[in-house]
Parts: sequence; C-alpha cells; structure tokens
Amino acid sequence: MRNADRLLNTARAVFTEAGPDASLDEIARRAGVGIRTLYRHFPRKADLLRAVLNQRVAEDLSPVIASALEDEDPLHGLSTLIEAAVEMVAREDNTLAAAKHAGTLTPELSAAFFDALTELARRAQRARLLRADLVPEDLPRIMAMITSVLRSMDPETEGWRRYLGFLLDGLSPAAASVQPSAPPLAQTPQKGDWLH
Repeated sequence: MRNADRLLNTARAVFTEAGPDASLDEIARRAGVGIRTLYRHFPRKADLLRAVLNQRVAEDLSPVIASALEDEDPLHGLSTLIEAAVEMVAREDNTLAAAKHAGTLTPELSAAFFDALTELARRAQRARLLRADLVPEDLPRIMAMITSVLRSMDPETEGWRRYLGFLLDGLSPAAASVQPSAPPLAQTPQKGDWLH
C-alpha cells in the first residue's frame, strides 16, 4: 500500500506541474518505483487521475461540506463552501485539465458538493437570506461562471474573490429583480464542467 500512496502523492505533484502532458514514466521514476508497479496500482492514466482527484476532494472539500452543513448561518455555509471549491480549482488547475483531457471529470466527482450547495441554498432561502428564485439548476452555472474568471488572472492573487463577492451580492434578496426561468441543464455531465 505504501507504493500506491507514494505514487498518488508523486502524481499530484507531477500533474500540478505538467497537466495533461504529465508522463506516467516520470511519475513512476519520481516515486522510485518501476512502471509495472504503477500499472499494477493504476492500470490507466485515467485511473491515476481519478484517484488523485478523489483524494483532493476528500481532503479539500469533504471537511468543508460537513462544516458548511453544520453552520447555523446557511448563507455563510454556502459562501464558505463555494470559496473552498474555487480555491481547490485554482490550485488544481493543471490536474483538472489533465482529468478533463482523460475524460475523468464525471458528475459523481462533484455530486456531494452540489447536493450540499442545494441544501444550503434552500436553507438560506427559507431564512430569507438568498433570493427566492434561485433553483438547483443555477448552481452548476454559477460555479462555472466564478471559476471561469480564473483563466483571466494569476490564481495565486486570489483576485477571483472580488468576482465571488459581486456574485454573492447579486444573490441577496435585496438585489433581486424579476428574472426569466432557468433553462434546464443541457445534459447531466455538464455538472462536472465547473471543475474546469
């Protein structure tokens, strides 16, 4: 099991550096194992990427999801969870690009995140802290909007926080104006697209 852990930790570093161009040979070399050992644990590059992303979600998002759902202020929980997700996307940009290229960004990866966002949004609406016309289909699009600003700046600057602030202010009931109904999502896999 130690080889698998070493491979995962090394893969995280290599994917962060090289994105889709990351080489499995390089990962095995840096981990100090043979390529056969890598393939024994992760038969395909997609399997390794999936394991890396699952680890990132478990470490970066799962604790925040649990904490946000326990927050007595659902709007604070909602904004905290969105911030954590955007921070993860900014930090893991190259890894997410590699995962998208390999076809490993699936709705299952973000299901718990969107379930929590939906629950927090409903609680905030019941508390009249969030505009009433927000629907669950809006949430993947809102995440796609806020993560799209990452491409226009150095993510290290955290300049995205400015646009998240604008977005959250616009979700306030005081800022609400009549909007058209939300169109249905074109297809389910798009829920994973906010990740990259």
